[in-house]
Order: sequence, then C-alpha cells, then structure tokens
Amino acid sequence: MTALEAVRRWRSGGQAVARVTIVAARGSTPRECGAFMLVTAREQSGTIGGGRLEWDCVAAARSLLVSGGDAVERDIVLGPRINQCCGGAVRVRIERLHDLAALETDMAQLVAALPQLFLFGAGHVGRALARALSLLPLRLNWIDAREEEFGDVPKGVATFVTTDWERELARAPAGSGVIVMTQSHTLDALIVAAALSRGDLRYVGLIGSTTKRRRFVQGFREIGIPAERVAALVCPIGDRGVRDKRPESIAALVAAEMVERFLN
Repeated sequence: MTALEAVRRWRSGGQAVARVTIVAARGSTPRECGAFMLVTAREQSGTIGGGRLEWDCVAAARSLLVSGGDAVERDIVLGPRINQCCGGAVRVRIERLHDLAALETDMAQLVAALPQLFLFGAGHVGRALARALSLLPLRLNWIDAREEEFGDVPKGVATFVTTDWERELARAPAGSGVIVMTQSHTLDALIVAAALSRGDLRYVGLIGSTTKRRRFVQGFREIGIPAERVAALVCPIGDRGVRDKRPESIAALVAAEMVERFLN
C-alpha cells in the first residue's frame, strides 16, 4: 500500500493521524531535513531513519494522539544516550493533523511531483525492474503491447497495454527517464531514436551490450541525431562491472542507476 492509499483509507475511516517531521538536521543523520512519517494508533507510513530515534518518536506521536495536546518539538542527539552512533543531531516536530483532506491533497501533490520513468518492455528483465523501481520514490509508467507479459503488477506502477509507443513517449514530461528493453531490436531502435531526438529527457537507457550500442549509435548518426544526444545514450544500462546477468541482478543495478540520476 502506498502512503497516499494509506492516507485515503485513514481519512475514510476517521482515524486520527500524527505527523513526525525532521525540521532541522546537523551532522551525520539517517534522514534529511523535511523527511517525515505519518503515525496512527496502529500503523505507520514513512520513516525518519529507524532505530531508537524513530521508536521514541512513534511512541510520542501515539501519546499525542491520545492526549490531544499541542504540537511539540524535540532536539535529539544521535549518540550513546539513545544507543545510536550517527553522531549528528535532529530536531523533530510532532503534531496531530486535524485536516486529513488537506493531508490527502498534499500527499497527492508529492506523488505528482515525483520524477517519471517510462519503461518500454515487459519481458523477464522488465518485470524484475518494475518490481525494483516500485520501491523507489519515482512514478513508473510501464508500456508493452503484450498484456499477458506484465504478470503481477507492483503497487503504484501504471501499466499501458498498447502498440502506440509514440503516444506514450510523447506524454513523457521534460526531465523524465526512458528505459527501453522490448522484445524487438527494431522497436528498441525506433523508441530510442525518438527519445534522443527530443533532447529534453534526463535519461535514455537501452538494455544491451557494447556491440549493440555501437550498431545503434552508428544508425542514429546516419539519420542525423546530433552527436551530443547520441553520446548521452546509456547502453549498457546498469553497467557496474558485475557479471551476473540474471534479471534480478540487472534490475538491482539499473535501480541504483536511477537513484543516482534522479534521487541524488
């Protein structure tokens, strides 16, 4: 269940919700300023870093939900006193949220603002990659003409069963990422060429070998795609010197690449 889905369920059920937010961070801390989690009497969504820090804050949030008191702020040193050795310090704000409609709107806006990825291909690697990417704060659009290939679609992933890849690519906002791994090298070439031709995408990646890259690059140059755009093509994707080519391993490496490119 996504955080937005949880908020909608809590709102419909009339549950009390508290928010714990890191409002200041100094030195080495497990989460950054602005990170937050939502807490109900029995559930939690999000994290401020785990450990004793989070344990104590969850307890304080639930106590606040019972007492109905005002918001509080606490300065917490992440040292031996709470059995943590991060070395830094945080200030956390703990507050009860009275307007869950506003919270739902805020959460929806956060989701809408997430970077978007467009994954073309639902083969073995595509399925493994969709699972890996579904865990990241990204909006994944997954496209393939073969409905039966998607299998169990992870929560939060939008699927599009279509042969009209041009329409799907055209709706990718500037700054999006495109990852191509279809069942056809010809289709791969068409999608990648169109993506590179746009010139406004943050990432264009193609599954394959260095040999495949050389062949594709030559073709892209012949049809007049500017050299700097061709040079920006990432192929092979997830290339970190790991020789394991199982779909799950490739997916993990590509997911790490997305973290570096979009979440760093």
